[in-house]
Order: sequence, then structure tokens, then C-alpha cells
Amino acid sequence: MTKDSAHSALLWIVAAGFFMQSLDTTIVNTALPSIAHSLHVAPLATQPVVVAYTLTMAMLTPASGWLADRFGTRRVYFAAILVFVLGSLCCASAHTLGQLVMARVLQGIGGSMLLPIGRLAVLRSVTGEQYVSALAFVAVAGQLGPIAGPTLGGWFVQAMTWHWIFLINVPIGAVGLYAVQRYLPAHGETQAPPFDFVGCGLLSLCMIALSLAVEAPVDSHRTAWASGLFVLGVASALAYIPHARRRRNPLFKLSLFSEPNFSVGLIGNLVCRIGSSAVPFLVPLLLQLQLGYSPLHSGLMMLPAALAGTVSKRWIAPLIRRYGYDLFLLVNTLIVGLTIVSFALISSSTPLVVEIVILGIFGAANSMQFAAMNSVTLKGLSHEDAGSGNSLFSMVQMLAIGLGVSIGGGLVKLFSVEWGSAALGFRLSFVCVGVVTLASAWVFRQLDEAPGAGAARAQATQGAGR
Repeated sequence: MTKDSAHSALLWIVAAGFFMQSLDTTIVNTALPSIAHSLHVAPLATQPVVVAYTLTMAMLTPASGWLADRFGTRRVYFAAILVFVLGSLCCASAHTLGQLVMARVLQGIGGSMLLPIGRLAVLRSVTGEQYVSALAFVAVAGQLGPIAGPTLGGWFVQAMTWHWIFLINVPIGAVGLYAVQRYLPAHGETQAPPFDFVGCGLLSLCMIALSLAVEAPVDSHRTAWASGLFVLGVASALAYIPHARRRRNPLFKLSLFSEPNFSVGLIGNLVCRIGSSAVPFLVPLLLQLQLGYSPLHSGLMMLPAALAGTVSKRWIAPLIRRYGYDLFLLVNTLIVGLTIVSFALISSSTPLVVEIVILGIFGAANSMQFAAMNSVTLKGLSHEDAGSGNSLFSMVQMLAIGLGVSIGGGLVKLFSVEWGSAALGFRLSFVCVGVVTLASAWVFRQLDEAPGAGAARAQATQGAGR
């Protein structure tokens, strides 16, 4: 095989892994009502199916680099695909909600390593001048997942059964396993520094406790339980600080937070993404349960958001070049938050074109928001801290998705019980998560950023992903 052929094969392998991971983050949403009916549970009770997957990825992503150094890139990437495929088979074989949630955890273990290890394989095999274009090629696969996911999920449910949203990963994974053994360069083991298992455990405990705590309480017992979990989560995060100070190679260095924009960007990302992450979960449920849409129709309704998000990426750099990160994020955050609130106005009498326009505006603004937030958070880090900062940033992204689903679903259940109307429950929930996103505008006002800075800082957003 020629060098160019080996290079192309590597990129296709990594792109396929990224596509599987991003597809499974979105394909499940439109199938949740059908899954709930099949497993004899309420539709909103299926939110752990989404949360378990994203939370598992959040916890294990920081370990991916260490595993690649310790056991070799090809070996770990092969194992990641294998675990992901086995998890997909277990998902398709589940007969109870508990079994499906546990299978999603297994799937998340494999999914947590697909993108980081793939990106590392590209870094170690591609020359410096080709690295940016190589990552851009891989990023396209990540963009295709959210575009195809909702529609593909709706079509599988309507034409076949919900089990096929997981079985589709089996043939893709089988080809990937062969390709990894055949084409992926065998980077050997290296002397990896000791992994910070204690630090990873503390932060994982924090994420799990906070995710469980945000489930909306419906009685005094649940309120006390949620409060205890919240305290446990905060205590775990605080316990990490002295641990990181004592350890020579902590999971994340505290010096990361000496860069002010990193701290502000991290908090802003978490708050903003909670609201925007609730939308892909709540909108398909709203369309199917309240408006009577079929799974395929509700999946197709998510296409305007995905396509608008892809098109809008080209607007980010010129807008930031002209207005600066601080003003751009302030205005765009308001657009995202108000658009989320506007979902509360959708009802059976809303014209289809209005629904499409709202979804399109949300998709475009949300896509630009992600790229701008990613760039402003990471752009000030030194070369030494960039890898660690990106890992922590990825953890926060996954945590925010889980929190958004938990908060969104919990609010719908709470308001539906309080007011005796599921329709009103959805409306009030969209208002609440929209207000959460609007609150992040104040966070971004704290950025240490001068409007109208040079064009170089805007160009960084062109390579920023979700």
C-alpha cells in the first residue's frame, strides 16, 4: 500500500468511528416514545437511556490518551470499536429499561474512546502541514451524525423496529474492526505517566451525583435525596483541589484556571449547553406525544436545525472578526435562549412553516454558539496545557448534555403533575431551559476580550467543532 493510500485509509477509519459516536448521540431521541411503548414505561422515563451514554463518555474520555500510551493506539482503538459494537448488540437485545440503560453504559465505554483515540492516531501518523486538513475531513463525519441521526432513527422505528437504531452499528463496526487491523499503523506502547485514578474517581463521582441530583423532586423525600446528592457532588469537586495540588501529574492541572477565559468559557459552556442540549430530547417528544407526528415526521422536522447549523458555520469567522467574541457571544446567546423559549409557542395550530423557521434559527445560532464557545475557551491555553484543557472541556460538554436531558425531562414531569397538563408541562419546561441558556449571556460578559481583535483569533473558530 502506498503512503497516500495508507493516509486515506486512516482518515476513513477515524471518520467512521466519529460518525458512529456522533450518530448514536442523536439517533435515539426520535425513537424514545417507541422504545418506551415497547418496554412498557412512560416516554419521559427513558431519559436515562440518553444520560447513561453521555455521562459514561464524560467520565472515561480523560483516560483515553493514557490507555493509548499504555497499550498502543491500534490495540485500544480496536477495543473501543469492539466494545461499542457489543454494547449496540446488548441495546438491541434489551427487554427492560434497566437492561437498556446498562447496555448504553457499555456502549458509552467504547464511544468515549472513538474520537480521542482516532484524533491521536491521526496526530501520530500525519505530518504537521496535513494535520488541520485531516481533522477537517474527520469533522465532516461528526457533522453528518446529527444531520442523519434523527431522520434515520425515525425511519428505522417506522419501517422496522427501534432495535435497528443500534443494529446499524454492527456492520459499520465490523468493517471498522477489519480496517483497523489492516490499515491502522501499529504505534507501540510508550512509557505513560501514572494515571490519576483518584482524581478521575473524584470528578466522576461529582458528575454522577450532580446528574442524579437535578432530577426534579416531586416530594419531600426526593428533595432531601437530591440535596444530599448535590452536596456530595460539590464536595467531590472541592476535594479534587487539594488532591491536584499534592499530585505531581494530576488528571487536570489547576494552572488551567489561571487563564481567565478558560474558566469563564468552561462555566459559560456548561450553563449554555444545558438549555440547548434539552432541545434535541424534548422536541421529538413534543412532536410525537403532543402533536401526533409519526417518528419519521418528527425526525424530518429536526433536519432544518441540523442543515442550518452546517450552513451557518461559514458565518462565524467574519462575524467574530467584526464584533469580537464578547459581543458576538452576548447577542448569539440571547438568540439561542429566546429561540428555545419560543418552542413553548408550538402547538397543533402552529403552521408548519413557522415550526421549520424556529428550528432553522435555533440550529444556525446554536451551531455558531458551539464553535465560538469552543474557540474562546481553548484559544488562550499554552501548548503544554492544550491537551489537558481540551479533555476537561470535552468532559464538561458531555456532562452538559446529560444535565440538559435530566433537567428538561424532570421539569416536564414536574409541571405535568403540578398543572395536570402534559402540554403545559412541555411549554413551561422550554421556558425554563431557555432562561438557563439566557443566563449564560451574563457569564460570557466576563470574558477578557477586546472587541475587534485581530483576524487570527477568528480563524480559530473555523476548526472548532461541537
